Amino acid sequence: MVPAIIVLGVILVVVAILIGIYNGLVRRRIGCQEAWSQINVQLKRRYDLIPNLVETVKGYAAHEKTTLENVIAARNTAVAAKGVAQQAQAENVLTGALRQLFAVAEAYPNLKANENFAQLQEELTSTENKISFARQYYNDSAAIYNAARQTFPNVLVANMFGFEKQEYFELTAPAEGEAPKVKF
Repeated sequence: MVPAIIVLGVILVVVAILIGIYNGLVRRRIGCQEAWSQINVQLKRRYDLIPNLVETVKGYAAHEKTTLENVIAARNTAVAAKGVAQQAQAENVLTGALRQLFAVAEAYPNLKANENFAQLQEELTSTENKISFARQYYNDSAAIYNAARQTFPNVLVANMFGFEKQEYFELTAPAEGEAPKVKF
């Protein structure tokens, strides 16, 4: 009788540990998902600002059609991107297109003086900063989750229940890490 109680006690302790590990991994995975949703919130705001910005620039720089089309195409690609890696790549292209747009704006003093353009630019700069913070938060969450997923005994539970590694939201070139700069 006593050995059966000891065996049952050991089994209960092991089950409790496994449940604790599983729940911890689930909480960390949900943290990554929540962090990713914060990136999406900021990206949506960015996507909403871009058409207004392009329309404002169109009025002053109508012959810069290629640049404006590149910005819209990059925005549409970014909106349609799926997954962390594809989203990061699309965002890098969009950031480059916005840099070109702001470079075009430099050539038009009346555009730079336009209050609507200045306000949109300020909102976009603010949004770029928020995106940067959201990316950092997501990558921190992914790092914590990935570390928990790879440590022993968590790795056993993670492999048993299919906890996949979280991708990082990485930039492909260091220059792409900077928000578009506009000088007035």
